[in-house]
Amino acid sequence: MPRTTTLECSGCPPLRALTFDSIGLIKVLEVPDKQRGVPQVVERWGDPESSKCVMAVSMIDRNSQPLLAVARKNNEIEVLSPVNGDIQTTISDASGLDVNSEENNIVGLHLFEKQNTELDSRYCTLLTCTTKGNASIRSIELADSSTESSCTDSPKTWNVCSGGNILCCKVDRHENFALFGGKGVELNIWDINNLTKIWNSKPPPKDNLGIFTPTWFTSAAFLMKDDHRKFVAGTNSHQVRLYDISAQRRPVLSFDFRETPIKALAEDIDGHSVYVGNGSGDMASFDIRTGKMLGGFSGKCSGSIKSIVRHPELPIIASCGLDCYLRLWDTKTRQLLSAVFLKQHVMHVLFDSKFDIKDTSSGVDSSLPSKGITQTEILSEEVEELPLKRKKSSRNKEHTEDGSERKKKSKHSKERKKSEGRDGGEKIGSRDERRKSKLKKKDSRSIPEL
Repeated sequence: MPRTTTLECSGCPPLRALTFDSIGLIKVLEVPDKQRGVPQVVERWGDPESSKCVMAVSMIDRNSQPLLAVARKNNEIEVLSPVNGDIQTTISDASGLDVNSEENNIVGLHLFEKQNTELDSRYCTLLTCTTKGNASIRSIELADSSTESSCTDSPKTWNVCSGGNILCCKVDRHENFALFGGKGVELNIWDINNLTKIWNSKPPPKDNLGIFTPTWFTSAAFLMKDDHRKFVAGTNSHQVRLYDISAQRRPVLSFDFRETPIKALAEDIDGHSVYVGNGSGDMASFDIRTGKMLGGFSGKCSGSIKSIVRHPELPIIASCGLDCYLRLWDTKTRQLLSAVFLKQHVMHVLFDSKFDIKDTSSGVDSSLPSKGITQTEILSEEVEELPLKRKKSSRNKEHTEDGSERKKKSKHSKERKKSEGRDGGEKIGSRDERRKSKLKKKDSRSIPEL
């Protein structure tokens, strides 16, 4: 039997998160406003189907007209609203190949926020990359879900690798550069505007025993928002590497984490801390400047971690994976705040930080307080419950009064028994004297006179 430990979770502050699982479902989890508790599933979008497994996600998190893009296993991309789940458009055969091709799935997806604001609100720009390295940028007109989307212009396509499989794809904060890497593919950075490669990594040399580690990158993340030159990558050989393209092509710093492949990476908003998750469910934070581990997150996961996301405002980090749990952690104490079982393998998680939970009124479970309930109604419900508590207290008082009376009666009875015992003792003493006098008389009668 495996060893298990129980942890007391303090609960989460008000937040909203979206999870994407292996059967294509999108689940919305919320924590009510002004409460600390466990996130609960309030909405489910999509139909369960194995061919609709979510491979990559991207979201424009803003106050007005947010967008969410989801790439599925059947090479379809859905652009929908993260507020209510309405599908804005659907792109079929987004990879440009056969729809049933499972060897060239979409593994990289990014919604451009900067270019979308410059164009009309009815258009969006997408960057996609497949396993074989087929990358493309296209602008799409948003239409109803019943009609297929149409491209405003011919898509820009190029190949980012000559061989191997792409496994990770990231775009910097300013959306000018894209990072690609994978199995048999060294990390390379491309200028998106000119579609030219500006940097390519070099594998580390052989170790002391002459063993060469093959190239196998599983995850990557830009370290700083304002600087695309520094980024972190995780490998299948349980290594975390720091690269600086302005310094050299080989990693500036590398360190090992446990003994299983690195599966997920996330940068912190401070610019020098990273969160690492591996295939055995271990998760820890590191100071990338020195390579020292700041600490591990308490409460080990029982499956491989697939995604790690840092909340942009709150000190909270979310992780999900093959154990079907969404876990929320405190970044400062690294303690588990909440864990939600979602029944399917969770592939990705995103935070909707610009969403106001007070405005939602539909799709909320009965266990959660309704968003339309005001504070006065809640106070009135509390007032209605008060008489019941008073009745209970009055009963308790009656019981306490009965108990006091019983105690008084028991004291009186004890005193009476004591007094009766004393009287009985006096009577018993008088009886003994009488008996002694009678015996003396008999003895005097039985003795003969001389």
